[in-house]
Amino acid sequence: MAFADPQQNLEAFGLTAGMEIADLGAGPGHYTLAAARLVGEDGHVCAVEIQRDLVSKVKSEAAEAGFDNVDVVWSDLEKPAGSTLADESVDVVILSNILFQLKDIEIVLEESQRILRTGGRVLVIDWSDSYGGLGPPADHLIKREIVTEVATQVGFIISDDVDPGAHHWGVILEKISHE
Repeated sequence: MAFADPQQNLEAFGLTAGMEIADLGAGPGHYTLAAARLVGEDGHVCAVEIQRDLVSKVKSEAAEAGFDNVDVVWSDLEKPAGSTLADESVDVVILSNILFQLKDIEIVLEESQRILRTGGRVLVIDWSDSYGGLGPPADHLIKREIVTEVATQVGFIISDDVDPGAHHWGVILEKISHE
């Protein structure tokens, strides 16, 4: 099994042209740039990141690649409405290798719920272990079961499991109507 490949994972997830995407905790932008390719010029990707140097890096790489469909925002996702995105404004949220870094995953899952349109989906990928100095220390790993339990509490349904590559687990959450 290969290490996590953003392009492959997003293709398998079903990103298509014209979608509106939020990459929360975008890091160095691997998923942001892969998503920008897949949604094309009719789609849009908003990368949200707290590390200013990574915000600059993603902006620069998106511009260099000619992606006019990418915005990069500095923001703290551990605050309510932290993404700064409008309610029900995106089709997909990507949470890749971010949850293990948070004090409270519920805040980011609630934010994902807030910004997703009904029927929207969240792709959650996180570390299952540390490997060769990569990944978080063992005491920072977050288990899939914890994430799915909290996700259910904030109103998601568990749609499917995904195989995102070596040393990771993945799950798809779906926002359902509460009417």
